[in-house]
Order: sequence, then structure tokens, then C-alpha cells
Amino acid sequence: MMDFQKEYQSKLCTPDEAVKVIKSGDWIDYTSSAGKPVLLDQALARRRDELYDVKIRGNLIDGPIEVVECDESQEHFIYHSWHCSTYERKLCDRGLCYYIPMVFHNNAAYYEFFLDVNVAMVSVSPMDKHGYFNYSVNTGVADPIVQDADIVILEVNEHMPKIHGGYGECIHVSEVDYIVEGEHDPLPEKKRYLPTEVDRKIAANLIPYICDGATLQLGIGNIPEALGQLIAESDLKDLGMHTELCTDAYLYMYEAGKLTNKKKTIDKGKGVFGVAIGSGRLYDWLDDNHGVAAYPLEYVNRPYVIAQIDNMVSINGCVAVDLYGQVSSESFGARQISGTGGQLDFLIGASASKGGKAFLCMSSTYRDKQGELHSRVLPQFNGDIITSPRSQVYFLATEYGVINLEGRSTWERAEALISIAHPDFKEELVKEAEKRKIWRRSNRRI
Repeated sequence: MMDFQKEYQSKLCTPDEAVKVIKSGDWIDYTSSAGKPVLLDQALARRRDELYDVKIRGNLIDGPIEVVECDESQEHFIYHSWHCSTYERKLCDRGLCYYIPMVFHNNAAYYEFFLDVNVAMVSVSPMDKHGYFNYSVNTGVADPIVQDADIVILEVNEHMPKIHGGYGECIHVSEVDYIVEGEHDPLPEKKRYLPTEVDRKIAANLIPYICDGATLQLGIGNIPEALGQLIAESDLKDLGMHTELCTDAYLYMYEAGKLTNKKKTIDKGKGVFGVAIGSGRLYDWLDDNHGVAAYPLEYVNRPYVIAQIDNMVSINGCVAVDLYGQVSSESFGARQISGTGGQLDFLIGASASKGGKAFLCMSSTYRDKQGELHSRVLPQFNGDIITSPRSQVYFLATEYGVINLEGRSTWERAEALISIAHPDFKEELVKEAEKRKIWRRSNRRI
């Protein structure tokens, strides 16, 4: 048997030694979420005064990112995100993070055809006896980035779970340039979101549309996670998982006996995901679990793949919708708060699935910092970033009901959307629809 430990030791170095390969002007990738290379990030920050115009990409990364925090001038380091975490959103507010518009199923293609990666730095689980390191909860995005990189540096994180995969879940020591080790804090844990009364009403509206044996995709955010918890309390059974993001919502369904993956038409018996963010209990569940499989997002989020899954149900959150059916899920006005992610991928894929459905969910209102109530159903967007075009939006849900916009004309859309708006805003929305000539005189009064 080959001695992979010898090769491992030949590539082992300190974080400070590893980052010496980075030059001014380089493009560096930190990959995603718990794949953030904590020790390498700290070491690179220590080189601040030697480097200029080093550009870094990441996504869904918790803070602190030391190269950002040490250089508010951005003369030395410039940070970019494919999808903003809460921390990255705050960096955007400070002008210290730049969002990269994207859809996740094209993530691999961006790197293969269009982007340069001078150095990829990624956290992995410890090497196994065959010489492989596992990308773990970061599998969805890591491999295409690493394959495109001129130099690959692995940071071995003793807390990363080993997650089985379909493909692209690991890298061999022979493909690596440098390896670093060191002590790490446990993976950051996402606090459990407690469903509100509005969440429960939305869930109650959605559950009748979900059948036994359905496969679920739950997006990022409080409402999809809360819905997952509430589905775990329902009478549904034999549910499946095919999702870009695996959260504790799936663990709750598994523990309730709802998540079996037995009825899936592809990847039968396997819960499929790309990236995982959640609690320590979630990571323990995923570790060495043959009932789950991590894949790159080019597979998980490919509409053609999603469409092959019968009764595919996609549930994602959104921020607001206008009377034309355009949906914003990533911004308040021009303020970037998250990203497009896989919402469009699953809208298209689930809509094409036999028995499939794609839901976008939101509370009907929100309160601003002054406590004033605002409608999430708007007359027309003005400066907001559109995540899902009106031509792709399928089901929309609030606590006041569920509507289907597929194939609907402008006046039908306006009528349906106003029907699920908060009662306090309905009359004003009717007037706005009339101004835009998308309200028939014979329309029923809302």
C-alpha cells in the first residue's frame, strides 16, 4: 500500500509559510460557509502591508474575515461574495464586500470558463488512509474552485464531519500543493429559529399542497426553516431531500420519521444536498451517514436534474412581490441582503417535475425600525433587485393564502396578489392597479 503519510508530511507547513505564495493582484478563493480557511485567513491578514489588490471570493461565510477587518481602505484586500451571510451583509453595508450576481447551477461553469483562481484555500476534514480529504459541508462549491486553481492549499480542520458524496466530495493528497494544521474552534452553530404565528399560518396554507413521498427543497432563511420544523409535526410521510442547503429542518423531519428518501425517483434512499449550515447535532447526523450524499451544485441545482424528481416541492423565502408578479428575494431597495442562490434553479426545475410545485413565501407585512407597518405586496418595484422574473414565478404564499401565477395575465396577477396581501393595504393596492391599467372594472372587489 502506498505511503500517503510521507507525501502529506512533505507538503505540511505553517499557515504563514503557505500564504507566502500569494502575490499582489492575485485572485484567492475561500470557498463557502464552514470551508472558510480560518488559520490561513489570519496568516494572510498578517501580510497586509506587503500585498496590494489581492481579491478574495467567498460565500455564506461567518465572521470575522480577517483580511477584510484589517483593511478598511481596501488597498490590500478586496472581498467578494456569491451569497451573503448575515456577516457578509453587514460588510456590504460598510462598503467592504461586493456581491457577485449568479445562479448556483452555473457555479462550476463560472470557474471553468470565465474566472481565474490563483490560490484556492479551503478547510477539509483530516486525510483518510487512502490519501483523501473530504470537503464536508462545503462540497457544493469546493471542487470546481479547486480544480481551477493554480495553487491549492488545504487547511485540515479537526471538527469537519466526513460526508459521503455522489462525486466531487473529496480531493487526493497528490492534487494538493500545501497542507496546514492547527487548532480550531468548533464549527459555528446556527441558532434554531422558533416559528412565529405567521410562520405557522403559512405552513398550514402550504401543507395541503405537499403529498406523501414528496421531495423537498427548503431555501435559506427563517420561513423555509420554520416550515421544515412544522412539516416535521405534520402527518406527511416518506419525504425526500434534494436541496442546495441542508439545515436542521431536515434533521427535525428525520427524527420525526418523516424523512426516508424511499420514494425518490433519482438518488433513491439518499438525501442529497450541496452545503450544510446548522447545529452541532446536524453535523453529527451528516457525519459518515450513508443515508445522505453531498454533490456539487452543478448537479444539485441543475434544473434538468431537479425535473427528474417526481413530486419535487421547492419552498423558498422572498422579501417582496409587486403587482406584476416580479419577486425580490435578495435586496431591500438597492441594499444587498443575501443573493439569488438557487431560487431560480428550483423554480424552473420543480415547475418541470411531474407533480412538482415551487413556492415563494413571505409574511404579508413587516415593520421598519420606527415600528411602521409596510406591505410586502408592492404596486411596482422601483430600484429593488429582481431575483425571480414574473415569467418564472409559480406559487406565492403568505399567511392569507396561496396563489398560482403560472399562465396568468396582468389583471389576474394583480387580483391574485392583492387577495393574499394584508387587509390594511388592499384598497390602496387596487387603486395602484387601476392606475397601471391592470385592473378590470369587472374585477371582484378584494
